[in-house]
Amino acid sequence: MIIVHVVEPFAAGVALFVKSLTEAMPNELHIVIHGERKLVMSAKEVKKTFPKGNVRFIRWKSAQRALNPFKDFLAFTELYKVLRRLKHRNLVDAVHLHSSKSGLLGRIACRLAGIDKYVYTPNGAPFLSGANAVLNYFYQQLEKLGNMVGGEVVCCSASEQDEYIKLGINATHVNNGIALPDIQKGDRKYNKEKFIVITTGRIEEQKNPLLFNEIAAYFKELAEFEFIWAGDGQEKGCLTATNITVTGWVAAEEINRLVAQADMYISTSVFEGLSFGVLEALALRKPVLLSDCVGNKDVVKKGVNGDIFSSKREAIVKILSFANNRDMMEIMGQHSQAICSSKFDMHRNFQGYKQIYQTRPMLAPQTDLRTAV
Repeated sequence: MIIVHVVEPFAAGVALFVKSLTEAMPNELHIVIHGERKLVMSAKEVKKTFPKGNVRFIRWKSAQRALNPFKDFLAFTELYKVLRRLKHRNLVDAVHLHSSKSGLLGRIACRLAGIDKYVYTPNGAPFLSGANAVLNYFYQQLEKLGNMVGGEVVCCSASEQDEYIKLGINATHVNNGIALPDIQKGDRKYNKEKFIVITTGRIEEQKNPLLFNEIAAYFKELAEFEFIWAGDGQEKGCLTATNITVTGWVAAEEINRLVAQADMYISTSVFEGLSFGVLEALALRKPVLLSDCVGNKDVVKKGVNGDIFSSKREAIVKILSFANNRDMMEIMGQHSQAICSSKFDMHRNFQGYKQIYQTRPMLAPQTDLRTAV
């Protein structure tokens, strides 16, 4: 089977998601049509992390993040030509579209190219950002437009699926997963003199670094508390509290080491699909304290492996509670790993995508897109 992946944000969590799919299905050929976000990581560096034997890459040169009608039309035209060429060469059994822009442009391109089987995974619904009601409404309409084109919406968490169903879009979900044996090798030597709170990933608005900074700032006069953001990004300037360390982009092995040696993992995200950073923290036996948002709520059993918070004050109170109950945290960490093993094993979960690729295509609407576009 040949699966074609279309991914504009070829970096961070989305790139890791596509890489995980290629690793979970080593007997299938994967063709990755990708953009590039050089400010996060060059495509050349991302490609080095992928398996060599079953993956091929095609550069999507005109793809870019910002909404721009002219540039987006160029990106659509380029993608359509690539997909049509692959179709004519019998190099497509299914197309998997990753992220919102790839999802909209890719679904239209698949219809026009005569490709029957195409799947869209949002990896974080854009209409849940909460920052701007008008923009959220606009993204909702784009999602509805894309759904009219056809294809199957497969979310990466149950709570993300629920949001699409509320929007009137039929969706299913396959939980994200990670390669457990590799992650669980992390070294767990704690710094007994510090209580270390860590988060990982891009420093961007979605991750709410302002809230992370406000929480950390409360503890800046308490020398035993240290906060780490393992990652980098355009919103790095928000992290001004003197007790925050920003590592910049470092190798995955170093991130695992930092998480393993921390006391707890925190997420201040506004929304998620299902964060790989959180899943890796679970595998490394970390109690987790997560913002009450889509994606995050799928991995926490309150009081068992961590907790949820809805405000800065609530997060501060719960961090203090964790710090004063180290024995409880050790037990929570064990539950985190057990939950990760039972619900978020990549090799088991991602077989669900293989079944989806192989099933009969969903019937697309009868609108003639050749005249509608």
